[in-house]
Amino acid sequence: MIRAKIAEAVAAFLKKEFEQDVDSSTVQIEVTRKEFEGDYTLVVFPFVRMMKCKPEQAAESLGDYLQDELADIVGFGVIKGFLNLNLSAEYWTNQLEATITDTQWTSKRVGDELMLVEFSSPNTNKPLHLGHLRNIFLGHSVSLINEFEGKNVVKTQIINDRGVHICKSMFAWKMHGKGETPKSVGMKGDKYVGKYYVMYDDHLKKQVEALVNKGLEEDQAKKEAMLTKKVQEMLIDWENGDEETRELWKMMNGWVYEGFDETYERMGVSFDYLYYESDTYLKGKSIVEKGLDQGLFIQKDDGSIWVDLKQEGLDQKLLVRADGTTVYMTQDIGTAAQRYEDYPNLERIVYTVGDEQDYHFQVLFLTLHKLGFSWAEACRHLSYGMVDLPTGKMKSREGKVVDADDLMEEVVNAAKSSSLEKGKLNDMDEAQQAELFEILGIGALKFFLLRVDPRKRMLFNPEESVALTGDTGPFVQYTYARCRAVLRKGGTEDIVGTSLSEISDKERHLMRELRNFRQVTKEAAESMNPSAIASYVLDIAKLYNQFYHDIHILNAEGDERKFRLGLTSLTAQTIKTSMSLLGIRVPERM
Repeated sequence: MIRAKIAEAVAAFLKKEFEQDVDSSTVQIEVTRKEFEGDYTLVVFPFVRMMKCKPEQAAESLGDYLQDELADIVGFGVIKGFLNLNLSAEYWTNQLEATITDTQWTSKRVGDELMLVEFSSPNTNKPLHLGHLRNIFLGHSVSLINEFEGKNVVKTQIINDRGVHICKSMFAWKMHGKGETPKSVGMKGDKYVGKYYVMYDDHLKKQVEALVNKGLEEDQAKKEAMLTKKVQEMLIDWENGDEETRELWKMMNGWVYEGFDETYERMGVSFDYLYYESDTYLKGKSIVEKGLDQGLFIQKDDGSIWVDLKQEGLDQKLLVRADGTTVYMTQDIGTAAQRYEDYPNLERIVYTVGDEQDYHFQVLFLTLHKLGFSWAEACRHLSYGMVDLPTGKMKSREGKVVDADDLMEEVVNAAKSSSLEKGKLNDMDEAQQAELFEILGIGALKFFLLRVDPRKRMLFNPEESVALTGDTGPFVQYTYARCRAVLRKGGTEDIVGTSLSEISDKERHLMRELRNFRQVTKEAAESMNPSAIASYVLDIAKLYNQFYHDIHILNAEGDERKFRLGLTSLTAQTIKTSMSLLGIRVPERM
């Protein structure tokens, strides 16, 4: 690598001329910023005191030495304490040849670290919505990126299939469903069950309002409402194994799973293993009860069990209610323990959950540590910002959400309208066009939600999300299709043996960015940040389009033509691989 050669040469210069021992790994070499001429920049400031001269003089001396010692360096420029180095056309030609002929460049690395990534994890009382989409696309992409970098990844979710929220939709259907099914009314299963969840909340509000009018405080009214008590009774019946309640639960969850599967298929998302809260909550309850016997937890006068984390700077957290029913924390304890039983060699477990649950995971990880689980240190919370609407926060029980299915349909229709307006699809049959619209629409949505750093809260702008121009997924997809069109016309000539004495800045900049690909994917895997890849591939697309507009490709001759077709081929390969790591497909034609 040229950076290592430069760093070693700098260390040798300082030793030879100034008798200073410098570790070459500490020499700072960065990609030259776009507004300056050069390929790589050496930060000179750390050596000024050693060389006993001004930063500009130190940079000049280092530049002269490096140009004499390294044949690949053909020029340099000095800006204060920064030395911008220019590399030869021959260097970049060799880099292109080496990259194109490297079969591992866009291939998965091989490794043995086992990693589990949890994402999606819906409740079975409502359909997936916009908030789920950011979670799903983020967790899926993090899984793909880490697989690419050599991890053995288990993609999983915990399906929250029991609890008070589930009983709400169950009770509403029991009271008002009149034997209907999703099939009998022609409705998708998860949406059908979600309708009854909203119905329950509407009826509860009326009961609470009536009790408030009789003089009760609102919080007390919610507790005293008939519906609240009925749902709590249903939850107790479920946990006690009541046959009728269990059968209703199985039937309605079955409807939801069919709906989820349909949505996941359209997203292009799959899981390796599914966990269900109904299977793990008892394990969690057993672990908590053992912890109580060991003096790790406290039991209050009403019989409820709590973990006390005041010494850790937190508070007390409920683990088991007074009536013996469990909470999310209990099932999370059981699920974590079950996962490490299923996969004893796990080196990392990642929970993809919004930042509203930051405190929950602080408590979970500390509780697992208190319980003595050695693997507690390997648990990570991939926290991400919520998705807001222009009208405010989404509220599922009030039906104020952007439905995932509806949104996907909207973006696909937007892709259809935009593509048909351009009138370039006349030679595609109806099935081919439909496939293209699906690729563009779902790609636009994924790119929109993944291009923002996960840690940042984001505003969902419906118009911007379906735009097919600008800094969008379809712009990147179009660039790939453009590359493929060039290669269909120009062929893929063998780049081996190409020799150029000069290349343009556009070619140089594009090649330099293409060579950063594996560094970007490595850093994205380590930081669990797909937005780094989205930003990178967007830059590649912009650089290629500048190159395409300003440089002759098909009209070039000899080695210039070979080099430019090689650049086009590598660009296409890099875009396709980068987008695949975001879970996005690219079309051969647009």
